[in-house]
Amino acid sequence: QVQLVESGGGLVQAGGSLRLSCAGSGSISGIDVMGWYRQAPGKQRDLVASITSGGGTNYADSVKGRFTISRNNAKNTVYLQMNSLKPEDTGVYYCNAVSFRRSQTYWGQGTQVTVSS
Repeated sequence: QVQLVESGGGLVQAGGSLRLSCAGSGSISGIDVMGWYRQAPGKQRDLVASITSGGGTNYADSVKGRFTISRNNAKNTVYLQMNSLKPEDTGVYYCNAVSFRRSQTYWGQGTQVTVSS
């Protein structure tokens, strides 16, 4: 089993920055991809950014050039640095981990990010 705990959300003005962290514990060694998803009120949960165990990254078009995902394998932690935040970045941000060999997907409890205009 894998447990994911997010931190770092909050309220920020447009143009500001936040850094989200997701600490993993449990059977973390079998995780292949970690990522961040965002769910705005009344909308589906969408991928924001992901990173593989080898360091390959993928970003939603809406955040390219503003957000950076990184991973510290020694600390079992993934980060999301969010710069130049916009009101449309508001939502609950969920940490996600995928193990292909175990065919398992894990989710954190989510952290709220609110960007005021």
